[in-house]
Amino acid sequence: MRSLEIAVFMCRSDNYGVLVHEPESGKTVSIDAPDGEKVMAEAEQRGWTITDIFTTHHHKDHVDGNLVIKEKYDCRIVGPIEEAVVIPGLDLAVFEGDELEFAGHKVEVIETPGHTAGHICYHFVEDGLLFAADTLFAMGCGRLFERPASDMWPSLQKLMALPDETEVYFGHEYTLANAKFALTIDPDNAVLKERAEAVAELREAGGFTIPTTIGLEKKTNPFLRVADPAIRKGLGMEDASDAEVLAEIRKRKDNF
Repeated sequence: MRSLEIAVFMCRSDNYGVLVHEPESGKTVSIDAPDGEKVMAEAEQRGWTITDIFTTHHHKDHVDGNLVIKEKYDCRIVGPIEEAVVIPGLDLAVFEGDELEFAGHKVEVIETPGHTAGHICYHFVEDGLLFAADTLFAMGCGRLFERPASDMWPSLQKLMALPDETEVYFGHEYTLANAKFALTIDPDNAVLKERAEAVAELREAGGFTIPTTIGLEKKTNPFLRVADPAIRKGLGMEDASDAEVLAEIRKRKDNF
């Protein structure tokens, strides 16, 4: 398998821009397009030509650059079929189980409704890469704007089922705030405490907290740990369903 190069950079106030480049073919995919000028500047600085945009969902801070990038590069724009009418410049609508090919690399489409009704994630299967946008963050998950926790929980379960070593690239730099909140839900988690301290130091130094891994999130992300007895006891929800616990944790985060 030919190796991929990944560039991560800041866009807007807290969005991550991500470019994935395959050197032999010269192909480059932008994961979403938060800011067209920033994305194109990053590509040009590296001498990369954007051939694709993989759109995860319709929110403006993820599609704002679609058309300006397409105008310059005549790139292919892929996005979720459930949001096809609101994805600017969409060429290919995809859904659960679809497989894309990017420069010889297999990319699996995973539908993850919750944050939006049609949110999808892109899983580069052999490369062990997941581009999760606003479904899964480091120690967090997306706000439930368009679907309830009963839909988000199965979405998160799909991601939890991926190999623990899978690297997760998320859409926003929310990690420090997420860590502080996670400690209010899971205060006795030694791994979480250690991670929160490391994140605080990293952010103080101006570092990025991306990527994370599925395995680390399963140990430290309260939104994935809804079955944990200590968390349930702390919430007074020992007999609740997993989705009900997720809903309560998300409600608390929204008001944190």
